[in-house]
This record gives sequence, structure tokens and C-alpha cells, in this order.
Amino acid sequence: MRPPGQFSREETVAAASTVRTLSKGLWILAIISTLVIAFGQSDPEQIDVVLDEQVISSDVASFQIREYILNKVAKPPAPASAEEWTAQANRLRQHLLDDIVFHGWPRAWVTSPPIFEDLGPIEPSGSGYRMRKLRYEIVPGFDSTAILYEPENLSGKVPAILNFSGHAGPIGKAAEYKQKRCINFAKRGIIALNLEWLGQGELSQEGNDHWFGAHLDLVGVNEVGLFYLAMRRGLDYLYNDPRVDQNRLGVTGLSGGGWQTIMLSSLDDRVAVSVPVAGFASINPRVEALRHGDLGDVEQSATDLFQNRDYTHLLALRAPKPTLLIYNAEDDCCFRAPLVKPLVFDAMRPLFRLYGKEDNLQWHENRDPGTHNYQLDNRIQAYRFFTSHFNLPLAEAEIPSDSEIKSYKQLEVGVPENNLTILSLAQKLGREISRPLIPSDPALRAKWVSAERENLKKVIRLKPVEVSRVWTVANTKNQGVETKSYLFQMKNGLSADAVWAKAIASPETAPATIVLNDKGNSASNETVSDRINRGEQVLALDLIFTGRAWQGKTLPYWYEQILHGLGDRPLGLEVAQLVELTRWLASRSATPRVRIEATGMRNQVTAETAAALYPDLFSEIAVHGGLPNLGFLLEAPVKFSEAPELFCLDFYKEFDLDRLIALAAPTPVATEEPLVLPKKKATSSPTGQ
Repeated sequence: MRPPGQFSREETVAAASTVRTLSKGLWILAIISTLVIAFGQSDPEQIDVVLDEQVISSDVASFQIREYILNKVAKPPAPASAEEWTAQANRLRQHLLDDIVFHGWPRAWVTSPPIFEDLGPIEPSGSGYRMRKLRYEIVPGFDSTAILYEPENLSGKVPAILNFSGHAGPIGKAAEYKQKRCINFAKRGIIALNLEWLGQGELSQEGNDHWFGAHLDLVGVNEVGLFYLAMRRGLDYLYNDPRVDQNRLGVTGLSGGGWQTIMLSSLDDRVAVSVPVAGFASINPRVEALRHGDLGDVEQSATDLFQNRDYTHLLALRAPKPTLLIYNAEDDCCFRAPLVKPLVFDAMRPLFRLYGKEDNLQWHENRDPGTHNYQLDNRIQAYRFFTSHFNLPLAEAEIPSDSEIKSYKQLEVGVPENNLTILSLAQKLGREISRPLIPSDPALRAKWVSAERENLKKVIRLKPVEVSRVWTVANTKNQGVETKSYLFQMKNGLSADAVWAKAIASPETAPATIVLNDKGNSASNETVSDRINRGEQVLALDLIFTGRAWQGKTLPYWYEQILHGLGDRPLGLEVAQLVELTRWLASRSATPRVRIEATGMRNQVTAETAAALYPDLFSEIAVHGGLPNLGFLLEAPVKFSEAPELFCLDFYKEFDLDRLIALAAPTPVATEEPLVLPKKKATSSPTGQ
């Protein structure tokens, strides 16, 4: 038997005879076709059939990542005594503020006093109270607005309640249910402050979409810090009001306002009474039920906020202060009462009992209307709870105020024309980043490389991973090309999948290329075919969060958001997989170094980061349609959902692509047809509505 691809003399003569009979325009094509059949060359259509087959289903991929997440969720705290928890709570509160919430934020911004501007009364005010328009600074250049409700006849020190907005949309702080709540508080002798919220009402500019909080992470400041400062400024204002009893401060809000309520009242010891409404849940039911709304916006799983802890720990920090948890039985947004109760209320009641204050933690399940709301039944529960713990006459009903509701326009305060947004603040901080020059001296450069690689591992939280099992799930062998489809099961419980291919005539130890594509390996048929035709073996690889298993209902950014909160970095998970599978492929090749061909920004950064850490593994990194630099993520801007693993806390602050490429040396890195910034539309600065 002759070796595959070798012509016999008779076949050569026959091919030449065929060529002579063809017209001049077709003879080259005939020779190529003959050689393809003889040598087993690949064509994209042939490869496309194999790559189009799904190796791992969306359901399996989703189950694996959910199980991985749930194994990382901390159990509710269960201290042996009140004294033990008090000591733990003080340390935890300080750690959360210093190391998580205010990570990277300028100290001067964190410690600055509140700056509020009184823009005068709103006329006409209602009976028994007055209203005033306020504007205040969140951070320099970024203002928000508020409405102050004051009882008409103040006598001595009175309680005050900070009222947060949720996702009320363009109406923001003018939401009917929120106005009624503030009016009722004021008529009962309580000062009420109604804050606007980022992304809502007067701050509903496009750049204030909460998902742009991830861009703050990228430039080195934890996204949750901005949200926390925005809410804490309101508490500072009330605390410093000479008319307010500083021992009778309360906080309440619905949905995102409920999240703000538990965050502020858990981390700021000045809050005496807290009533969050449909605002939070343990991570467990959020992931088990996988209702999109339950995952919340990016700040609700802020980076590292839940590393070794859960929302139950935030509630535990309230002990033994009065806290009423209100949830809705059939909430059509998030956090349904029956799903939340076991790991929040039931789990935390014993902790309050340690202090002899079990009744200070209360629960209310709303069934009328039972959907996502802070309507009459829930408001009455809040009135009763606040008045009881503020030693005021017990409120059993709502004071009618329908005729006193103001329009959005009547409550509009106005923000400066050049007011920053979440995005423009991130862009501003990004443009101010300055990194030390890369040393040119060989000895100094060697030290720099070593230190930078350690720092890079720290930033992406790299945890090396090993393959626990390689599943060979399919194969083909025809038209001179052989393929095998693999599922790589990792020891951490996660997976990657790939199609390996080469010409049958190529040796088993042929040089190797790994092909990566942001659209999944099903979009890599031309690249794979080209490398096969060069005599290489190819691994068309879908790392975790890329490929068909992560398209459609299993959207990766849902999971990547929570992973950031739990202390992982999806970029680190992807790099670890790529490094391990590069070693696996290299062991099958005659050359110890593997070539990478990546298409798209996500796999570009994964590949360049892997090469920066382990350059000896790679012979070349070729990139198509990648980023020119990480600043592109800010300036384009790229949405979090488009490349969630790239929005890694401190990543752009510490590194850019030129530094990754320098660390990858001597491995060459080349980008063809990089993305370019879109032309900006000429628009005026946002001025509010």
C-alpha cells in the first residue's frame, strides 16, 4: 500500500491528460481539485459541518456553572453568642467599607462632608408639611437631586427617614407610591428625604445605565462605591440637620431602593430602623431559580462583595436593630417571598434571638397585589413599624394624599449641563491613569516582568486548573481530513469544548494551532480549513462562556456578574482553561509551542493574557478584529454584556495591551484589522428631563 497522498505514475499521466483537454480558464482549477483529493486538503464547507455540531448543551453548561457558583456561596453566619457576633460584625463592616466598597476611590471623596444646595420651596405644599428642592454632590462633577418633606410644626428633635428610589424609570423620585410615603411620614412628624437614583428620573441619561458600573471596575474603583456614596450623602444630610434626632434615623425603599436600604443600613451604624422592600435575597435562590430579575444590576453583585459571605451576612449586621423585611408573594420582578424567606428571615431570626431581640426582625408577605410593589398594604406595614420604633403614635392606616401628588415637572430640580454620568466618570478616571514606563535595561526589565506577572495573576485571580477527563464525543474521517470532537471536563467542575482536526496525511505530531472565536468555533471554519491546509493540527476551542452552549437563554454575563461578586474573575477562569488545553495540545505535537489564532476582543485578551503569563507555551498570537487597546472598552463604549470578562477590577488601571504584549516576549503578537472607535454623534450634554 502506498502512503496516503502519493501519486502513482498512472495517476500523474491521467491528471496531465485531463488538464490538456480543458480550456485555458479552467486548467488551474482542475490541477488544484486533483491535488485536494490526493493530498486530503480541507475546504471550509466540509469543516463547517463538523464545527456546527453542538458538543455540550446549554442546559449542561448552565447546570455546571450554577453548581460551581452555589458551591462558593457562604452559609449564613451562626455565632455562638451575641458578643461573638458583635466583634465579628464590627470587623466585617469595616472590611466591607475599606476594602470592597471604597476600593480605589479617592480618600478625599470618601471622607468629604455632604454638599447640598437648597433651591427653595415647592409651591403649593400640602397640608401639614412643606417641600423643598435640593441638589447635592455625589462626587466632584457628579450631582444628584432630592426633595425634602418637612413637618409644618416641628417641636424638639424629630425622626427622619431616607427614602430610596428603585427602577422607577423616567419618573424617578416622582413615583406616586413614593410621594405618598414621604407625605405620610411628614404628616406624622417625620422629616423625609426623597433621593433621586442613578439611572432614574433626572439621572436617566444613557450614560447612567447601571451596567456602566463595570467600567468603573475596569479603571480601578469598585462600582458599588459610587452607589454607596450617592445614598450615604442623603443620610449625612439628615444626620447633620439640627432638627433631627440622630438616634431615630430610618431607611426604606422598593426593589433597587430595597437593595440600597439593606446596603446602607447594614454598613452605616447610624441607621436605627430599616425597611427594605423586595430588595435582596441570598445568592442561592437567585441562582437556583435563575429569574433574570433576581440577578439584579451589576452593583448588586459588586466585585468581591460576596467573597466568603452572602446577603444574609448584610442582614446579620443589622442585629439587633429593628428591621422589617417586606416581600411579595408572586413578585413579577424579583425575590418572591417564599423563595427568599428560608435563607434570609428564618436563618437570621436565631441571631437576633441571641441579643434577646428576636421580635426586632419582622417579616411581611404581601398578597395584595402580591406583585412587585410598595403599594398601600406594604406602606401601612412600614408606617406601623417606623412609628412603633420611633415612639410615635402607632400608624394603622394611610393618611389620604391622592390630591397632593405632584407631577414630574413640579418636582424637577435640574442638574448641571455638564453633569458627569457613570460612564463619563469612568472615562475621566481612565484618562487620568498613568503607568510607569517599561524598563529598557535588561536586568531591570527582568525584575519588572517577574513583578508584573505576579500582579497580573492577582488581578485576574488566576487559579491553575487541570483536565480531569477528556470526553471524545464524535469523530469524522473523510475526504482526506479527520476530526474529533472533545468535551474537556475540568477538576473545578467547569468545561470547555473543541473540535480537533488535521489532514489524514499529516503526521500525528504536526505543528499545532488553537483557533478561538468570540462567536464560537462554529464561526471558525475558514480559519480551521486554512491551518489544516498548511499541514497543521488544529483545535477549534470554545472556552467557558463562549460558543453555542452560551448563546440564547444561557447568557454568560448573568453568571459572570455573580462570579465577580463571589471573588472569582471570569477572565482568570478562561486563561486557566486556555493554558491547560494548550499544554494538552502541545503534548500531541512535535513542537512544544502552540500557535493561537483569535478572532474578537474577548478571546484576544484571553490569549494575550495567557501569553503574558506563560510565553514559553506559545509560538505566536495572531488576532483578527481585536481591540487596539483596553481604553477602547471605555471610549466606544463596549457594553458589559458584550465582553463581561474584560471588565475586571483594576485590569485597565494596571495593564493595557502593550504591557501584555511586552510580557509575552519573545512570543510575537500581531493584530490585524483592529476595531476602530465609532464616530460620535454631535449631541449636547445631558440636562435632565
